[in-house]
Amino acid sequence: MEQTVSPVFVGRGRESGLLGAGLDRAGAGDPKAVLVGGEAGVGKTRLLEEFLARAEADGAVTALGACLEVGAEGLPYGPLSAALRRLHRRLGPELERAAAGLEGHLARLLPDFGEADGEGNDEYGRARLFEHTTRLFERLAEDRTVVLAIEDLHWSDRSTRELLAYLVRTLHRSRVLIVATYRTDDLHRRHPLRPFLAELERLRTVQRIELDRLDRPEVAAQLAGILGPEPLGRDVVDRIHRRSEGNPFFVEELAAAYRDGCLACVTESLRDILLVRVEALPEEAQRIVRIAAEGGSRIEHALLAAVVAENGPDGSRTGEDQLIAALRTAVGANILRPDTDGEGYRFRHALVREAVSDDLLPGERQGINRRFATVLEADPSLVRAEQRTARLADYWYHAHQPARALPAALDAARAARRRNAFAEQLTMLERAIELWDTVSEQVLATTLRPYDWAETYPPCACDDGEHHDCERLQLVDVLAEAVVAARRAGDRDRGQGLARRALALVDETGNPLRAAWFRLQRAKMLDQLKRSGGLEEIQYAHRLVRGLGPSAVQAEALALEAAHGLLRNPGPDAVATAERAVDVARRAGEPSVEVHARVTLAGLLGDFEDAERAVALLAEAVELARPLGNGDVHTRGLNNLASLLLSVGRAEEAATAARQGLEAARGSGLMLNTGPILTGNLAEALLATGRTEEAAAVLADWDDKPEADTHGEFMDRLRGELALLRGDLTAAETHWNTAHASGGGGAQPQHVLPTASLGVRLAIRLGRPEQARARLAEALDGTVLTRQGGHLLPLLTHAAEAEADQHPRTPEGEAALARIAAEAARITPRCDLDRGWAALLAGELARAAGRPTAEHRQRAVTALRAAALPGPLALALLRAAEDSAAAGDRESAAAQLHEAAELARRRGDLTTRRDADLLAARLGPVRRAAADPEPGPGPGLGLTPRERDVLRQLALGRSNRQIAEQLFISPKTASVHVSNILAKLAVTGRGEAAALAHRLRLFPDEEPATSGS
Repeated sequence: MEQTVSPVFVGRGRESGLLGAGLDRAGAGDPKAVLVGGEAGVGKTRLLEEFLARAEADGAVTALGACLEVGAEGLPYGPLSAALRRLHRRLGPELERAAAGLEGHLARLLPDFGEADGEGNDEYGRARLFEHTTRLFERLAEDRTVVLAIEDLHWSDRSTRELLAYLVRTLHRSRVLIVATYRTDDLHRRHPLRPFLAELERLRTVQRIELDRLDRPEVAAQLAGILGPEPLGRDVVDRIHRRSEGNPFFVEELAAAYRDGCLACVTESLRDILLVRVEALPEEAQRIVRIAAEGGSRIEHALLAAVVAENGPDGSRTGEDQLIAALRTAVGANILRPDTDGEGYRFRHALVREAVSDDLLPGERQGINRRFATVLEADPSLVRAEQRTARLADYWYHAHQPARALPAALDAARAARRRNAFAEQLTMLERAIELWDTVSEQVLATTLRPYDWAETYPPCACDDGEHHDCERLQLVDVLAEAVVAARRAGDRDRGQGLARRALALVDETGNPLRAAWFRLQRAKMLDQLKRSGGLEEIQYAHRLVRGLGPSAVQAEALALEAAHGLLRNPGPDAVATAERAVDVARRAGEPSVEVHARVTLAGLLGDFEDAERAVALLAEAVELARPLGNGDVHTRGLNNLASLLLSVGRAEEAATAARQGLEAARGSGLMLNTGPILTGNLAEALLATGRTEEAAAVLADWDDKPEADTHGEFMDRLRGELALLRGDLTAAETHWNTAHASGGGGAQPQHVLPTASLGVRLAIRLGRPEQARARLAEALDGTVLTRQGGHLLPLLTHAAEAEADQHPRTPEGEAALARIAAEAARITPRCDLDRGWAALLAGELARAAGRPTAEHRQRAVTALRAAALPGPLALALLRAAEDSAAAGDRESAAAQLHEAAELARRRGDLTTRRDADLLAARLGPVRRAAADPEPGPGPGLGLTPRERDVLRQLALGRSNRQIAEQLFISPKTASVHVSNILAKLAVTGRGEAAALAHRLRLFPDEEPATSGS
């Protein structure tokens, strides 16, 4: 065989170094992903082969898989399956031990693991598959470095891309390196790989490399490797470099032409460059190559032999010996090569396969695909089981045989769903919908078998024997399955369009269950898209089935309506709906829907009845969910339990429930779905208990993990809470802005009110009373409020504090205070935590009215001691100390300040600790006699008498120029004094300094005695 590939690896020193560095980092437990792009023929495969050989020599275990160009529409996870199969051949029992306990789902990737669990017919099957695949690689990489390499990502199916992205995001601290190659010249503007690459490139663990063409010296080195050491003429090197433009593959083709003495006869056409060696083959070898080009990116020997044996160009049969001879000729000419599995062939370069395929006549291409389909249908064992249905569907489709392509597409859709590949299932179903009207009614009636339905799609309501159409598959049935596939795949806009088309085919009067079912699908997708209209669709569905007997559709409609009420409009009506949902689900025999409804009911009762009873009901629902094997309902119950426990002040128990939820989510593969909110609930509970550093670690650990498209605002708000505790107002405001802008919580009080509370506290610290007022109004106007004060009381308390700090009072401030008081009057405290916040709120309203009293603050301290949460208790102690100091009881004030400062220190609350220290400084030494005069603010806070005068003017809201005029100093001098004051008080601005002066009552003679004065 003549040498056409250079034995010398030319150039690529920088790229090889980057891959080597990635391998070193992965070996140190810092996983890495490297994306290698470049035009066709630029040397991506050669670079990867050289790198994998080096990695193996260094002791790493490598696994290579390639994406398939032909048949990829319905063939999911192809490269991952191939990579795992190679690992299995190499590691054998080691891989099986790593897969122990995970085989049921991993079998969807690699059938060698055994039988797949169930039918793959549930909402979260894909999430479990992704999680279990991650755990497999984590186990494999415990004592070795693993390199997972994927070629030709530009041909990848969507499920492969999503699983690959999941691995990149979740393989933390694992000795895994992922390398993927792709063709840049294939990436048109709307190519699906473009957003995938952009998403991954944002991650710190991902590096992107672009391969350039070879320069002239590198082309000369490549030619020397191919043609031998005899020096080439400068004009030959120049001509090949010019015509190849430095593309290594074209250099090889032109070198072969030069060796054959026909460099001058090769045209400038790319197609001719690619086909010149094919056309030089004997006629029989050319025929085999043309057939192989339509077989796929990789063609099995047995399948190819069966197809070419069916008939030759003149009707004769091609024997095995003739086939081997033709294949040997094609391999010898470096057009085909045996694949690494030793079971078939692939083209040496995809460009050659594309050129050969494009050179076929339309009828010729259809005939070859028809022969492939016929042979494979007769003997399915010719290809691997996981590829069979997708490739058969592809062959029949490109053979232009709709009567055969339609049932084949439906079979491929079923197979994709069993593998949790919902995007590929949707593609096949949409192909079936496309073909539907091209197939005769007789063929539809005789060739389509009933579908095994996803979820709770109801049967046809017709019971009249004359309605024979109900006995076979209908277009609306295929649309129903496509709607669910679109929702599961995340293509909600496509799902909406499919649901609209289906609803146009359904008679609401004759089949209300089916019409309601499609309405509920639309509602789910609208909620997932964070668009309005979901509740209206649910209520429409409810009206359609209201007069019917118990059914899965009716139970789900009621459960969804109740859940909608829990999040957006809790009230007695929502409670009644949840109770009815429980009853209907029980009578319809839908245990998962029943438990979902019980979880919702418990959450609603937490708003309107005894919170402790609600906690007990929710814990009972969690126990009912456990044996169902439904990870979604189980983790939802634990998540809601954690949230409810935290709202009533039982933060330690809330943290335990959140941890249990995370463990359940990991075990059922639902970290992608419920992981973000459970992680947020855990961090929030830890913050409430004062374990700030532990909460920070939980949030940091979630960074770079797949948050999907949910609850990002929750995480950002918690990061803002951490920054505020640490006194970093700039970072806190950045996180608050991100959380507020995302608006992910919609109008849900559990999201809107805590985010607004953080915003109000930031505005207070930054001395922006108008901003605090605006944030309060936006929150109150944008959500439906209940009598339950768990989220509302803290917001109202801080908003009242902002207004109480303002002097003189404005009409806008008076209106805000009136609204705060009105909202407070509607709240019924449920627990010690609520009662403590209510007392703090009453104290701030009294202070704002000019009638401060220690009674409110003392009641707050008593209630919050019982609640045992350090944050609210420290705030109550600080406010009580202010009252004690104002009353001249400096000993009590000092004791309260000491306790507040210690609580703040333990939880890392620098803001509260600073306030306590400033007030303690104002008190001065506590050992003074009670008859001694109250010390002024200057000596205690380190301010000079002139700085005290400037602070008094600043607290009245005056500018530097106005301060200068009042004190008969220059504006520049006033500015210097203001800067010194800000530094000594450790505040960030004039507004914060003024608010602090009012809060510490540094100038009580300036404050009004009554409201509105």
